[in-house]
Amino acid sequence: MKPTFAIAPLTALLLSTVLASPLAAQTMQRSAPVAVPISPSVPDARDVPYPGGTMLLDIDASDTVRAAYRVTQTIPVAPGTTRLTLLFPQWLPGTHGTRGPLAELVDVKFFAGSTPLKWKRDPVEVFAFHVDIPAGASAVTAKFIHTSPLQASEGRITVTQEMLNLQWEKMSLYPAGHYVRQIRVKPSVTFPAGWSVATALDSMSAAGNRVTWAETDYETLVDSPIFAGKYYKSYDLGQKVTLHVVADKPEQIAAKPEQIALHRNLVTEARLAFGANHFNHYEMLLALTDRMGSIGLEHHRSSENQLEPNAFTEWDKNEHDRNLLPHEYSHSWSGKFRRPARLWTPDYRQPMQGDLLWAYEGQDQFWGTVLAARSGLQGKAVILGMLANWAGGYTDYPGREWRSVEDTGLDPVFGARKPKPFASLARGEDYYREGALVWLEADQIIRAGTDGRKSIDDFARSFFGMRDGDWGQLPFEVDEIITRLNAVHPYDWKTFFDTRINQPGQPAPLGGIEKGGYKLVWKDEPNPYDKGLMTEAKNLSLTHSLGIVIDKDGKVTSTRWDSPAFNAGIVSGSKIVAVGGNAYDADGMKAAIKAAKNGTPIDLLVQRGSRFQTISVDWKGGLRWPWLERTVPEGTARLDQLMMPLRPMPKAVPAKKK
Repeated sequence: MKPTFAIAPLTALLLSTVLASPLAAQTMQRSAPVAVPISPSVPDARDVPYPGGTMLLDIDASDTVRAAYRVTQTIPVAPGTTRLTLLFPQWLPGTHGTRGPLAELVDVKFFAGSTPLKWKRDPVEVFAFHVDIPAGASAVTAKFIHTSPLQASEGRITVTQEMLNLQWEKMSLYPAGHYVRQIRVKPSVTFPAGWSVATALDSMSAAGNRVTWAETDYETLVDSPIFAGKYYKSYDLGQKVTLHVVADKPEQIAAKPEQIALHRNLVTEARLAFGANHFNHYEMLLALTDRMGSIGLEHHRSSENQLEPNAFTEWDKNEHDRNLLPHEYSHSWSGKFRRPARLWTPDYRQPMQGDLLWAYEGQDQFWGTVLAARSGLQGKAVILGMLANWAGGYTDYPGREWRSVEDTGLDPVFGARKPKPFASLARGEDYYREGALVWLEADQIIRAGTDGRKSIDDFARSFFGMRDGDWGQLPFEVDEIITRLNAVHPYDWKTFFDTRINQPGQPAPLGGIEKGGYKLVWKDEPNPYDKGLMTEAKNLSLTHSLGIVIDKDGKVTSTRWDSPAFNAGIVSGSKIVAVGGNAYDADGMKAAIKAAKNGTPIDLLVQRGSRFQTISVDWKGGLRWPWLERTVPEGTARLDQLMMPLRPMPKAVPAKKK
């Protein structure tokens, strides 16, 4: 045996000698730098006019092959200006986060006349461009290209061979230091020859395929996107509201009179519910396409919407999807005219704060559903199925134990609307649907407390119905909501919202449904809304049984945390190759889940990467989809009353006697 006991004293002696040397003392020191101070170099916005004058913004949008928007923007400067800071919009209304696609802005150059100018991107605020201005220069000309995505992996596609969706904020700059409403701009766009154009901008004039609009302010410009297309048709919906339709094919734009009548009902019901309109005209922009990226985005006098190409031609197949237009139209009131105080910002640099998104998007989600029902765009069965889908989702949703609805209002900032590994635990933007269910309960409390004499409509007319025709913004705080609700029906609204919105770990938000004369039940077949969703997405949602969603090829696209599939080790990205020894298909999977109620194991061959594994899932509860079932006699459910039209129904004309 080696005498290892003799090494330890020697090692200690040598180590002490080395550490005592001056060189060792130097090498053992730890450098401690001091941070370089960050000096603010971008001025905050002030509510004063931009002194340089009116910007000219000219965009060539005719290149549909490369989907490249070529921009020439002229920004006048005041005499004596030596440096101009131009900003690319970063915080965009309606997206609730930093969505400005700066990476798509390329080939950026600045000129004074024909002289190139030096510029530098701000190293801290990278959306800012600092441009040196030579003596005597009266304007800066910016030239750049917005490279719109060509494939979905690059972002949302906005240009196809048949249509385009031009959003001004993606291809323009604005001078720092001013409220955007104080910056004047005159826009013009060159489109593909023969295309029709729709936007909320005023005073359109065309010379060939170049279109120009009247001078406006930059805030209004950004709030007025364009849909243009080869195949186009417009429909008058009354009250200065127009539906503009572009489509992949000419036959897809032809809506039947009875279909347009339902959209007219929407316009009528909104006015009756809210008590005023907050626009001088309104343009519903609708793309019927599967080639351009999907969108649903609100603006004050318009909205951007995308539905399936067969939305009109195969009307009955798409009822589950007809909530989009009511939702976005309602935003003219909820979110645009009435906006949470910290979601209104003076420019697109100041961060937005989403703590009241439950009162913006949640209330709008509620009203979009109500107006879809009242207008007839969605029938009762689909509406009840949609509410069941929302409510059912929150009955087994572990993220609600730790995260409040209010906190989900901050999700668009740090979550950036990207997919999450376990969304049921992480939560997402639940201020939409859970917020809507809270507003539903508020309506039912009012109806019950006033014996049906008052409802949420009375609150809506108070909250939204002032200043008819005003299309500015009227910010609010939560105290105003409580005050106006108490004026309709005295109640402890402060505790009501604080408990349901601000506190995690609350029971599933079923109060409005139950007070409305319904209950949540589970059936072994999907309700009409869930069925429509699965048909459109070509998937099988087993969220409430095995706890997974499976696409048409057997790939698991989501797994509910702590579900039977989760506990068996099946996660998103896995592929179910076989069910009980047979190749996967949706019918086979459903049959296996049914058989498991009688003791037959659910044996799945699962592929994850290059590994194949047979996994047994322990679940004997059968197939489960949520439904709403009435608990009171026909005609007495207050939830049904909420969904009834406000417009006077035409009187029946007695049949003539023969």
